[in-house]
Amino acid sequence: MEKLILYARKSTDTEDKQVLSIEAQLNELRKFARDNNLVVVDEMVEKRTAKMPGRPVFNSLLTRIKNGEATGILAWHPDRLARNSVDGGEIVYLVDTGAISRLVFPTFWFEPTPQGKFMLNMAFGQSKYYVDSLSENTKRGLREKVRRGIFPGLAPLGYLNDPRSKEIVVDKQFAPIIKQVFESYASGRYTLREISLLLKEKGIMTRGEKPYCLDRVKFILTNPFYYGLFRYSGEIYEGNHTPIIEKSLFDKVQRVLVERGHQYRNEVIKHDLCGLFHCSCGMMITAENKTKVQKNGNRHSYTYYRCSRKSKTIKCKEPALREELLDKRLSDFLLDFAPPQAVSDFLLAKLEQDAETERTNYNTERSEAEQKLRDISVKQKILFDSYLEQDIDRETFLNKKTELLDEKKSLAEFLNNFEASQKSWVEPMRNWLKSLGSICKIAKSSDLLAKKQLALDLFGLNLFLINQTPILKEYHNDKRAGENRLATPKPRAYFRLYSEFRSVIKNALTREDFSKSPDVVPETGVEPARHCCH
Repeated sequence: MEKLILYARKSTDTEDKQVLSIEAQLNELRKFARDNNLVVVDEMVEKRTAKMPGRPVFNSLLTRIKNGEATGILAWHPDRLARNSVDGGEIVYLVDTGAISRLVFPTFWFEPTPQGKFMLNMAFGQSKYYVDSLSENTKRGLREKVRRGIFPGLAPLGYLNDPRSKEIVVDKQFAPIIKQVFESYASGRYTLREISLLLKEKGIMTRGEKPYCLDRVKFILTNPFYYGLFRYSGEIYEGNHTPIIEKSLFDKVQRVLVERGHQYRNEVIKHDLCGLFHCSCGMMITAENKTKVQKNGNRHSYTYYRCSRKSKTIKCKEPALREELLDKRLSDFLLDFAPPQAVSDFLLAKLEQDAETERTNYNTERSEAEQKLRDISVKQKILFDSYLEQDIDRETFLNKKTELLDEKKSLAEFLNNFEASQKSWVEPMRNWLKSLGSICKIAKSSDLLAKKQLALDLFGLNLFLINQTPILKEYHNDKRAGENRLATPKPRAYFRLYSEFRSVIKNALTREDFSKSPDVVPETGVEPARHCCH
């Protein structure tokens, strides 16, 4: 009597897919065996695809047959046994050698005859063709989704895969966190490790409840998906999902990533005026506390500001200065920059006039941007046609395509932020004039931190303490000159504006009509002659 082994298989081990496949096969095969008086010595179940060889349960089945434990196989259909040429060929070979004398299928006829083996080969060939076609159809569907601007994969952090619309939507819970991460890193005050800890504080961590590794954080910060594009198969495509951040913020993050290859050192400033002045030798001014004990036992504490003397080649001879005296001299220095109310009012009026002129210029730029967008669309079509005609190679096509998409995204963002960009220089200029108007109030107060912040806003790190006197002097970052190696936080155009403002105001006030002073108000705007404050 022939002994058979029942074999049932489904293509996945995921419980929510093909839930009834195994149970349905077992019920049908058991009933078929009873109805046809078949002897089943064992049942073997496998949850694995048959597209590739190497199934452990199937290999065990063939081994048992070779060892003589059974002479045949009971399965629902030949495609349950094999969907690849290796496994299918091995079954046919065992039939040829007599190891398998019978294959029983409720839905397929087989006998160990030349005609039966031919039909079995046809069934295995159809099964392989089905799998190959399914793979090709799946790839074609993915390519179609890409052409429609839909990312064919798992949505990144901050987005969700909508099972109903089959699209990617913004995750309202984590999207604000992603935007905060980009803004924080763009500020330059956070390292990748600190960003990882920030994500953990917000509840974003690995399955082991550990912070993200630095590579994963960097992948988030370099993913173009967050500003509207996405990568697929080494190419950049334009997505139809809603961006979480603007491209300008993304570009700023990329610049910070390139510029910063080490951790940012956030040094704690223990004294209010530290970090404001340079010494005449180029080093920074630091502070130290001194305690004096009188003969009667009274103790007095003083704060002195002096050169940090970190240079090994320059011997600084600048004397130290007590905090009270430095406070008074800094206040006098700031008061020299306080303009009269008439000057402030006139500059504000001219500011509004220039803003209107700037608005007209922006309208012209907007028209040019819209024309460039239309030109890019034409270039994209020509580029694609050239690639189809094989006039250019694939690498050139991909590089030019990425370049056009980046340019298109930048122009689209410029148009979207058009109204805000019209005021991009007006508000900083208005705030600058307001800061000048607050000089008197702050300079006459005793708040050292407010004075320091005001000086940094006005002059950046261009203040030097020379002969115990604050002096405004342009600070160069020239390594060849042997000076201190700190970057200037203010552009040099700002420095020239601030350094001449005091003398310009005094000269203008000597005239009868302040508005006719060519140094203060040229015909083109509110900025001093020969310099641009925009």
